[in-house]
Amino acid sequence: MTAGGEATQQQPDKRPSKAGRNLPAAIGVGVALGALIICVLLFAPTAWVAVVAVAAAIATWEVCERLRQGGIDVPLVPLLIGGQAMIWLTWPYGASATFGAFAVTVLVLMIWRLVSAGLDATPRNYTRDMAVGVFVAAWIPLFASIGALLVFDGDNGAGKVLCLMIGVVCSDVGGYAAGVLLGKHPMVPAISPKKSWEGLGGSLLFGVVGGVLTVTLILGEAWWIGAILGAVIVVTSTLGDLVESQFKRDLGIKDMGALLPGHGGIMDRLDSALPSAVAVWVVLGLAF
Repeated sequence: MTAGGEATQQQPDKRPSKAGRNLPAAIGVGVALGALIICVLLFAPTAWVAVVAVAAAIATWEVCERLRQGGIDVPLVPLLIGGQAMIWLTWPYGASATFGAFAVTVLVLMIWRLVSAGLDATPRNYTRDMAVGVFVAAWIPLFASIGALLVFDGDNGAGKVLCLMIGVVCSDVGGYAAGVLLGKHPMVPAISPKKSWEGLGGSLLFGVVGGVLTVTLILGEAWWIGAILGAVIVVTSTLGDLVESQFKRDLGIKDMGALLPGHGGIMDRLDSALPSAVAVWVVLGLAF
């Protein structure tokens, strides 16, 4: 009752879920993105390059904007142009052109940051900003370019991309389910308090099963290759998520952006997939 005798209405409990997500929104966005990727890979595999290019450009903008807000001056224009060059050159010229474009991008970053304040001004925090700029160039567009290269790798490049994306989803879903239902022992609480050893076990279970099924059914290769691939994807997905968590912790932010309801920004969805693309490229390249 209030002082005037009126009954107060009890407010609904708006506490977030244990996993810290808007689950219905996250599921809806995840399903929509998954459907888009499957349609592209089934009906227009070369369009995968465009999907990767758009996602990498948005993620690069998100990260550079957050860095700028944190007082770190990373040149956005050369990162965007160089990043697009890395990705689009995979189509006609392959890996050599991609790594060449990365080298040129780093060179341009070095010069751009050196003279951006004018020829008469002494750059401030040059070494720090350059180091972060090179990190961003490798973290987003270079790793994304390797994901684009997969679609041109052999007779079933689209299948390899599917193995990558399904593996990342299996790792994420397995970790989420096991972490919510069973998670009691934090894995790295100083970096990501919600990650647990039980969640990692769930990721390994789902990831290995997903790897075996995708490699045998989609690629027609031996089951043990799928088991290795699934386990490696779990490791790279988890490490990728932890790297982004520490990155955001350094900047004092929760999400890289707000474009995807229930997920955050584009980079918050790519954090696991980017290093996993490198892992799939290496593992499948060594396997066959």
